[in-house]
Amino acid sequence: MTTFELPLRIGARRSPLAQIQAKLVSDRLQTIHGLLAEEGAVETVLIQTEGDAVRDRPLSEIGGKGLFTKEIDRALISGRIDVAVHSMKDVPTVLPESLTIPCLLPREDPRDAWISSSGLNMAALPAGASVGTSSLRRRAQILARRPDLHVEPLRGNVDTRLKKLNLGEVDATLLAYAGLKRLGQEDVITEILSSDAMLPAIAQGAIGAQCRRTDDQVLGFLMPLNHSPTEIAVRAERAFLARLGGSCETPIAALCTLDGVGGLHLSGLIATFDGTEVIDGMIEGVLADGRKLGEELGARLLARAGPNFLTRK
Repeated sequence: MTTFELPLRIGARRSPLAQIQAKLVSDRLQTIHGLLAEEGAVETVLIQTEGDAVRDRPLSEIGGKGLFTKEIDRALISGRIDVAVHSMKDVPTVLPESLTIPCLLPREDPRDAWISSSGLNMAALPAGASVGTSSLRRRAQILARRPDLHVEPLRGNVDTRLKKLNLGEVDATLLAYAGLKRLGQEDVITEILSSDAMLPAIAQGAIGAQCRRTDDQVLGFLMPLNHSPTEIAVRAERAFLARLGGSCETPIAALCTLDGVGGLHLSGLIATFDGTEVIDGMIEGVLADGRKLGEELGARLLARAGPNFLTRK
């Protein structure tokens, strides 16, 4: 067992949204555990990640999954921090062996938000208009519905992308609704896209708190914060992604919803980069089978897609 002295150090990315997410974890820890409610008992450590440092190229060109988590994971493994806070959509399906995620906070709305400088929604945007996104998932689904639009790379944090939109670099963009809600910037939204129109990223809207497997004291702090419905849904979506072997280099999307009476519904899709082919499907079952159902849906879509579908340019 690893022991430590207070303060409990929580590591997160430097972006404003990541800092808000770290504070959500910190606030919950301090509410539940009296010891951590003392002033100075919890400290936030901000860490620059490769995904934040390299902004002039799409994520798919610089390594895909792990670009927003590797440096924070290293800080956790080395003992520089005690807890890592991640957006679960950024977390690879295979974790470092010495680390575990014992806590997921209640999931925020997982849908995508459409934001256009003209106030026009996705259906009304004129042909030839430009949409800025570096997400291959969003790109493929936009082009599947609106092949007459131009999709251009657009990276940066929320404020950076909104600034580029306002400067006229693109006519519209998409952001996670969850992030905008947490930042208090819902007023910029033109349209909240239904999951039928834009299936979300795996685990979008979910926040995970990670620690070392041997840190029994930290595990004891984090486990009471875990939200079981979120854990079940995210587990199913991540199993789907793992079966596909997907990353940021692949247009993959999924959303798991619980029916409140012991069942779950999982929708998923894979697509070609240009959106000309979309293979989608759904599966239903009981909560206890979430991981198995995710794997099964992934296998079904792979069988329908055929060999080399996910690497087709």
